[in-house]
Amino acid sequence: MHILVINPNSTAAMTRSIEAAALDAARAKTRITAVNPDDTPPAIQGPEDGAAALPGLFALFDREVLEKGGYDACVIACFDDTGLMPLKRRSPIPVIGIGEAAFLAAMLVGDSFSVVTTLGVSTPVIEANLAAYGIAARCRKVRASEVPVLDLESDKDSACDTIAAEIALAIAEDEPNAIVLGCAGMADLAMTLSDRFRLPVIDGVAAAITFAEALRASNADRWAGSRRGERVA
Repeated sequence: MHILVINPNSTAAMTRSIEAAALDAARAKTRITAVNPDDTPPAIQGPEDGAAALPGLFALFDREVLEKGGYDACVIACFDDTGLMPLKRRSPIPVIGIGEAAFLAAMLVGDSFSVVTTLGVSTPVIEANLAAYGIAARCRKVRASEVPVLDLESDKDSACDTIAAEIALAIAEDEPNAIVLGCAGMADLAMTLSDRFRLPVIDGVAAAITFAEALRASNADRWAGSRRGERVA
């Protein structure tokens, strides 16, 4: 199958990191195409950035999915699930957010999870998504590491140490069964942190790719997009 991965921010280096994580998670015969708009914020940190990213995200989706086509699923690679529900409602293919995918994966491995994200400004967005998805009760806490998104590219070692410290606090105080990493830029940290804490540490990019492949295997992707061809204003 062929999966389109859209990073809604305009930082190409992060798109390449997301692409690498997606390829690592994908089956051998799955193709991955990762793209980003060039007219959106360089990082999505809070609701204002998310709103500013929507026009560029929707235009890119239109070009790639509705006009060009050839994809079997699309992954929105922002943990805030930016623009996700409007895209789901009018897409001819499954559209999966890395936030929703990570939450679902966490619920499959335990009865509770905590989220460790980047900045505190993102916490209300994630909490609102959990409530909208009807799964807030399964999340012990959404925690901010206060690591800026772009530091995940420019200062990886220091960022990892800070995120690990927040995970340690989450395990001690929240007692979750799993940790969800709350940013696409954290994707390459999941395995290292899982081994370090001996607890499932879940990356939404890998989870979304795996769920997209599962939808194809179950034929559920055939019935995606009940409102086809409708453009988002």
